[in-house]
Amino acid sequence: MRNKSSEDVPAVPVRRVAGLFVGYRRRLVGLVALVVLQAGVSVSAPFLLREILDRAIPARDVPLLSLLALGMLASAAGTAVLSAVTNRLSNVIGQGIMHDVRVAVYGQLQRMSLGWFTKTRAGDTLSRITSDIAGVDAVLTNTVTAMVQSGVSALAVAVALVVLNWQLALVALVVVPGMLLLTPRLGRRRRAVAGSRQRRMSGLTSLITESLSVSGILLAKTMGNRDELRDRFAAESREVSRLEIAASMMGRWSTASRRASLVAVPAVVYWLAGVQFAHGIHPSTLGTVVAFTSMLNRLVAPIGTMQGIGAGVSTSMALFGRIFEVLDLPVEVADAPGATPLRVTGRAEVALRDVWFRYDGHGTSAGNDEASNDGGAGNRGVASGGGGGWTLRGIDLTVPAGRRLAIVGATGSGKTSVAYLIARLYDPQRGTVTIDGTDVRDVTLDSLAGVVGLVSQETYLFHDTVAANLRFARPDATDADLVAACRAARIHDAVAALPDGYDTVVGERGFRFSGGERQRLAIARVLLRDPPVLVLDEATSALDTGTEREVQLALEVAAAGRTTIAIAHRLSTVRDADEIVVLDAGTVVERGRHADLVAAGGRYASLVAVADHPAVP
Repeated sequence: MRNKSSEDVPAVPVRRVAGLFVGYRRRLVGLVALVVLQAGVSVSAPFLLREILDRAIPARDVPLLSLLALGMLASAAGTAVLSAVTNRLSNVIGQGIMHDVRVAVYGQLQRMSLGWFTKTRAGDTLSRITSDIAGVDAVLTNTVTAMVQSGVSALAVAVALVVLNWQLALVALVVVPGMLLLTPRLGRRRRAVAGSRQRRMSGLTSLITESLSVSGILLAKTMGNRDELRDRFAAESREVSRLEIAASMMGRWSTASRRASLVAVPAVVYWLAGVQFAHGIHPSTLGTVVAFTSMLNRLVAPIGTMQGIGAGVSTSMALFGRIFEVLDLPVEVADAPGATPLRVTGRAEVALRDVWFRYDGHGTSAGNDEASNDGGAGNRGVASGGGGGWTLRGIDLTVPAGRRLAIVGATGSGKTSVAYLIARLYDPQRGTVTIDGTDVRDVTLDSLAGVVGLVSQETYLFHDTVAANLRFARPDATDADLVAACRAARIHDAVAALPDGYDTVVGERGFRFSGGERQRLAIARVLLRDPPVLVLDEATSALDTGTEREVQLALEVAAAGRTTIAIAHRLSTVRDADEIVVLDAGTVVERGRHADLVAAGGRYASLVAVADHPAVP
């Protein structure tokens, strides 16, 4: 998600925001009915007051006075009860929509490809799902009720004013349209400021997420750059504060002047009523004037509320724009229409046929001339390249069911890209990746994840217990299953020695464990899932030589009966593979068994020579 200027705040049609309420139609109807009832009960009090002043008090009619006073108390009590009920129902509706939006945004982000996350700051993603959605909380929770209440109340008060004295009502109501004229202009300015504020908050959140993580703190302390990070944080925070002040003050003077005008209207009413009394023109009773003024005060609150709603909605439209921007993101790797579950019983063959892939061309539309000129026709998914070189070019590989293929090569040769394509974390621009003859793009992602188990060199553990991290792969796994998987990965003894054993919390990103221990836990997690296809992307890269041998033995046992693709930098881990493929600059330059490749004296032999006799500085 690129940064945008304040002028680039996405415009959101009101009807799209209104569409969020569609699933709550019945509750909204009930809410409107309660608000109408509340307005009717509320406006009865001034009429009762008029009767007290014009009839009960002059006639010294205590029973009538008591009855009317009780009526006013009942009106106040009924209004309070109905207000509480409407607020409760409004919050139920608002929080329901908030839940729907949070889940929708989270689900959309889950569907995004791995490539999208490599280009997006974690703090920006966090900001979209937390502060942006939290920013529209008040609008979703209170705005509907406030709009309906204010509108209905204003209408009820206007009718009541006309009934009391239509001449005075004309004076009172003529100022209302003018009071709202400034709202649209202020609304556009508020949206711009709100958009800038949220982007600054996103940057602040990113800085916090990155610099206050375990890795960030470790880097800052070892590099001695704590002051620099603190200065960056202070600068971001200062800009956020400036925008907060701008947002809070925007339109305050206009709002204050409008409210002052509304408060001044009763004085005009008293003056006009006095003139009427003095000249005997359309005389009104004292009770009518007092009731009219009391009713007029009830008009101030709805008008002020509607002004506040306009300000809140204008501000929140920028946040809705950011939310819908996420919901409208194109999903690059998704289930194709009509995708079916991939069903593999026992072993599975993995094949790559004329696969071309590059990261900068991922996820774009078909038909690019550059891509078409670089290799065969008739392949689906050709993407516009955008000018980058190919990461993989014309890869043809077949791993028979139950066999072990090793992929080696220098850093940047494309080894990990092959692993990502098999697991369908990316799609190739051309060519196909198949499992048992089925294109992985024709099957559901969930079923593919059950067939292909990937152990990446980037090991991740949740801030939870060891058992919970393992059960992430298989929630129904028993304690015995966990122990068996950990024994196979040679990590059980280390876990059992912890204070709480498998119930020990691993710490953020698993920092309680060493790199080798985290890697073995990741291997245990995949073994617990028991996939027919096992992809090991530098799975033993963080292990010392002794632990590496233990894990290699465990992996050999685990690989029995399953198809294994081992991507390795340490050549000692692939010597016994059924076939070794050497990649160089994205192409297959050699393939064969270890002894044959060494005897050939080619690229693989050079890698082995370097591994066996590393240069001494």
